[in-house]
Amino acid sequence: MLMHGTMPSQPIVRLARRADIDSIIELDPIAKQQPGRRTFIAHAVAAGQCWAAAEVEEPLLLIGYGVLNKAFFEHDFIPLIMVKDSARRRGVARAIMRTLESHCQGRKLFTSTNTSNVAMRQLLAQLGFIGSGQIENLDDGDPELVFVKLRSTS
Repeated sequence: MLMHGTMPSQPIVRLARRADIDSIIELDPIAKQQPGRRTFIAHAVAAGQCWAAAEVEEPLLLIGYGVLNKAFFEHDFIPLIMVKDSARRRGVARAIMRTLESHCQGRKLFTSTNTSNVAMRQLLAQLGFIGSGQIENLDDGDPELVFVKLRSTS
């Protein structure tokens, strides 16, 4: 039984625009507090490396975003996926990940997440990512796990 009537439709995911930067920052609790994150977002948008997710019914209301770049040893890398708290567990991160993967140009797509981020680790497993290593000492007591998806060359 659905609590609110009908199941929400899949979000639309599109390349982020300069006009989206304030909305992206607003949905990201870390960006609200850390100037470095705001700078990262602005640079990713300007470089065409940031994708924004919105509800089909309200395309101007952003509910998530993701970044794809080549910052990981010149391989395609997803350094950040963020979904607004109120939009979690509804397929938004999955839609963002699939869009980013569709723009991946290499045979390998890397990403990482903290050991404590169980939801992201589960999503990565569902999407075919496998463990590729661990980085200690980024966040005290919460190692960063690196994942890779090996893509077909055809």
